Amino acid sequence: MTNSKLLFSLLLAGSVGTVSAQSLKDARAAIEAENYGKAKTILQQLVTKQPKNGDNYFYLGQVYLVNDRADSAAAIFNQGLTADPKATINNVGLGYVDLLKKDKASAESKFALATAKLGKKDYEPLLEIGRAYIETPEPDYAKALEYLTQAKAKNTKDIAIPLALGDAYRGLREGSLAYTSYGDAMDIDQNSVKAKVGQAIIVRGAQAYDEAVTQLEAIAAETPAYAPTYRELAETYYQWSRMPGTTDEKYLELNKKGVAQYKKYLEAAGDNTLEAKIRYADFLVYSRQYDELKTVSEELAKNPSVDPKIYRYLGYIAFQKTKDYSKALEYLNQMFSKMEKDRVIPLDYMYLGMAQIAANSPKPAAPAAGADSTATVAAPVLTPENTANIQKGIADIKKAIDGDKELLGEVAELAFAKYQEQELQTAASLFELVGQYKDNPTYLYDANYYAGEAYFQIGSKEEAASKNEEGAIVDQAQKDKAIATLNKAIGFLTVIETTDNKEAQDKYLVNALYYKAFSALTADNLESPKGDFVPMFQKLIDTINQRGTQEKNKSYLVDAYTYIGLFHYMKQDMPKAKQNLQKVLEIDPTNEGAKAYLDAIK
Repeated sequence: MTNSKLLFSLLLAGSVGTVSAQSLKDARAAIEAENYGKAKTILQQLVTKQPKNGDNYFYLGQVYLVNDRADSAAAIFNQGLTADPKATINNVGLGYVDLLKKDKASAESKFALATAKLGKKDYEPLLEIGRAYIETPEPDYAKALEYLTQAKAKNTKDIAIPLALGDAYRGLREGSLAYTSYGDAMDIDQNSVKAKVGQAIIVRGAQAYDEAVTQLEAIAAETPAYAPTYRELAETYYQWSRMPGTTDEKYLELNKKGVAQYKKYLEAAGDNTLEAKIRYADFLVYSRQYDELKTVSEELAKNPSVDPKIYRYLGYIAFQKTKDYSKALEYLNQMFSKMEKDRVIPLDYMYLGMAQIAANSPKPAAPAAGADSTATVAAPVLTPENTANIQKGIADIKKAIDGDKELLGEVAELAFAKYQEQELQTAASLFELVGQYKDNPTYLYDANYYAGEAYFQIGSKEEAASKNEEGAIVDQAQKDKAIATLNKAIGFLTVIETTDNKEAQDKYLVNALYYKAFSALTADNLESPKGDFVPMFQKLIDTINQRGTQEKNKSYLVDAYTYIGLFHYMKQDMPKAKQNLQKVLEIDPTNEGAKAYLDAIK
């Protein structure tokens, strides 16, 4: 489910007030105007007064769908079929619920039931099927057009049909046809604000967000009582904030504007119900407005039985604002235990995973009183239980990314944070996870480089732990583990070496070659070395020389020539040993190690 489509279903709200009209026509008008509270009140009364009218149940079910209550909606649709078997439009509602559950085959069978015996003028099931294919989390705009075209052939006067056609063409990025369809709607009703808003959203689809805002603001000024315009403005600011390259400051600014528009939306709709506040909280979740979410969550927490989403909000706030990671984990686990699986969103798995990692990540030990402030603080030590829980968290984060690739950036940020905190295994696992998504190059090379460097550091520590104080291997299993880890490092660093991505090579190639060579060196048996590291160090030397960065990389060159020289010394190839060690002295004339070996060669 894309953020945009999910937001479309989440951001809907309506008004509740005195209801004087009690007809189905009035209820439908309230739905089209997104006055869902008013529509619900009318429809509940109609179901009570006209229990045999199946259409009442269908539109009441639509209101439940708006409130993210698919199971409740399905129950209402089934009640409608029982009360009025001829009102097969309720099969459309059940088919839409199937689409929400990603069961397309079952949905299509129910749509077939709804359209099997339509009369010449019966078009509403066709219209509603078309809308269902547009509004589902995984839209099928081509399918929508099939049904909407049939509906249009039967009725050219219902403005809902060209409006839906405009939405379908817009989804297919057929801007011209979408614009024409909205124009057809205005031919039916020249004052149709919804059609004008639709034309403005075409501009948004072209990522001309500033122009879309200008047009929507003009519509709002002309018809300030039409609430959906403000929702679309809020959505526009949110989408704008998600554009690649948006700075943190710009992101915050845009989403604050979005929140302001959403508040206008609620005010114009006149809705102060808990359902409306929950939809508002959903918007705050996606726009990452945690200060405002905290305020709303505290009010919603007074009614925890209303909707399990409340635990989502409390969990997010515990993680983001109070940094109480154990509490965040507790809230999120409550949400998962109470909420239907199809209502869970990718961001829930993201926060569950992050909370699991944060709650199980020990803090580095603070320096002793009076200790040198520059002293190195030991990296945190993870227990087996901590490690298992962190890996569980990483698995949850993978579920999140699989559901929404836009979350990769947040995972990369978390990996960098763990790297800086020297939680190397957690960082390496997260970088490794990000690097799996090769179709998203934004973080691909960063992830591979830092995964390689982190695994090098881990492997080096494992290799050191396999030796005694004299440097002799006393734990071969530990040594084998270190070799496996170091080979993982080599694999990730090789991605940088072999890519044709110039930006990645300029940024990382020299360092990658260095750590790759050192990984091979550390994995080797230096009492009788195979020397796999030699060509790697030579590649490092050649690359530095070709790039003309010798001065910048003096220390790398010293190490490379030193270890190549020592390898040849151990293999009794003294001319090559001398040649490389002399290179060391050319770069670093005071290098005592190189002098000592050269003296021994003489």
